[in-house]
Amino acid sequence: MAHFAEIDDSGIVQRVLVVPDEHEDNGQDYLANEIGLGGSWIQTSYNSKIRGNYAGIGFTYLEEFDLFMPPKCHPEAILNSDTAKWDCTNEDHNVAN
Repeated sequence: MAHFAEIDDSGIVQRVLVVPDEHEDNGQDYLANEIGLGGSWIQTSYNSKIRGNYAGIGFTYLEEFDLFMPPKCHPEAILNSDTAKWDCTNEDHNVAN
């Protein structure tokens, strides 16, 4: 099974759906047109083998890095495009992301 995330015009993930294996290669077209859901769909990986992180509702797809990023944990966090995580500079903030 393949997983696809629907993103809005700002790149924010709205939902994630499972696509049958036989439609993995055409998942965008399958979901948007064949099923009739419309929208923009980007494949995501449950085991994070592609696009950095498994997409979740509220994550952002960063096209320039081809990554799904979780919501920023706090304003001082810095995007690390190599790890697809937020680097936390606040010592009091111990949230794993």
